[in-house]
Amino acid sequence: MPLSPPTSPRQPLHTRSIRVQSYAREDGLWDLEAELIDTKSYEFPLHDGQVHPAGAPIHHMHLRVTIDAQFTITDAQAAYDAAPYGEFCSAIAPDYGDLVGLNLLHQFRQRVRERFGRTAGCTHITELTNVLPTAAVQTMAGQRRQNPDGQRPFQLDGCHALRVDGPAVQKHYAPWYVSPAERHES
Repeated sequence: MPLSPPTSPRQPLHTRSIRVQSYAREDGLWDLEAELIDTKSYEFPLHDGQVHPAGAPIHHMHLRVTIDAQFTITDAQAAYDAAPYGEFCSAIAPDYGDLVGLNLLHQFRQRVRERFGRTAGCTHITELTNVLPTAAVQTMAGQRRQNPDGQRPFQLDGCHALRVDGPAVQKHYAPWYVSPAERHES
């Protein structure tokens, strides 16, 4: 169901698009490629006296991480197509190689904040890292859905719909369902 119609006439100002595509690699690893694009619906003056045209990207950044079956990053690369301060912005790109070794499912966002917070990183590339854990879970969902080893599915207790004492788990993951009374006892 979409949002309700706006209650007042309005004009568009800013559009941020974030897109993630994932790929299975022939070497048994997976690539997640994230892209952020910011545009304005109006033109505006730049620092050098030029005019930035409406609809042209202000920010256009890319982040690729390669992960293994345990969701650990084995390679990472950042790149810039557009940034408001050009080479001053893009100079940080090589630092995102420091994502290697982090695990997307184990305190990933906290670790990213510790490594790339404030002046240690780029606000926009770091923002792209925030979508990686859930994109990785979706990437691996088909493989993990079969659950051949009988282990508890990793997504349980990951959101309100998949809480182990909720109706969705009771219906779709019955072996791991815990009644609300049982959950509060433990």
